[in-house]
This record gives sequence, structure tokens and C-alpha cells, in this order.
Amino acid sequence: MFAAWKDGTPAHRRYIIRTMAFSVPYVAICISMMTTDAFDQVVGTPAAWGLAAVLSAPVIGQIWATLALMRESDEFVRGVTAKQFIVAAGLAMAVATFWGFGESFAGAPHIQTWLIVPLFWAMYGVVSPFIKTSR
Repeated sequence: MFAAWKDGTPAHRRYIIRTMAFSVPYVAICISMMTTDAFDQVVGTPAAWGLAAVLSAPVIGQIWATLALMRESDEFVRGVTAKQFIVAAGLAMAVATFWGFGESFAGAPHIQTWLIVPLFWAMYGVVSPFIKTSR
């Protein structure tokens, strides 16, 4: 990340700032949600929908940040980033579908659907070093 900041384009530097702006609050809320009972009072109440919206907003923001990187970059970076994004999304959907059928038919334990977000970004991190061309 430091090399991307130092050697990257202005679009990449804006992407890093946006990513940090969306990731830090998301991770902080998720960690506090999992490690404390601070949110237990809202479970099952209408306020829980507000919490769901607050937690979803950084995810939407990160998708926007990635799309903004594509929009602000040259054709090559746009094409490579789009291909990485599409392949990662496809792999994440394939894993989620496999696990969903495992839950339905093989008795696999239930996994929360919000975990598709870290799964997608993990897949993005896995495929990105291998996708270096838009072809």
C-alpha cells in the first residue's frame, strides 16, 4: 500500500484514502459488534434495521470507491481492475453458492450472508496478482 501511495497515480491515492475512510469504521463497528454486547439491545427491534443500514453504508462506499478508481484511471487500469473485480465476484458467488447448497443438502453449518463481503475482497486479493491484463 505504501508503494501505491508513493508511486501511484492521483486516482490510486484517492482510492487508498476512500478505502481507509470506508474500511476503518466498518471494521471498528464489526469488531465491537462481535466482541461486546453493545448492540444486543437493538436485536429484533426496528432500530436493528438502522444498524444494518449503517453497517451496509461502508460496503456500498467501498464498491463506489472501486468504481471511482476505474472511472478516474486510464483504459488499461480500468480494464484490469474491472476484470479483477468481475473474476473475484464470480468466485465469491461460486463459493457462496457451493456453501449454500452444502447447508441445504449436506448439513453444513449456517454462515451469515454478510460474510460475502470479506469473501469477495479476499478473492479480489487472491486473483489480483494473477490478472495483469484486460484480455
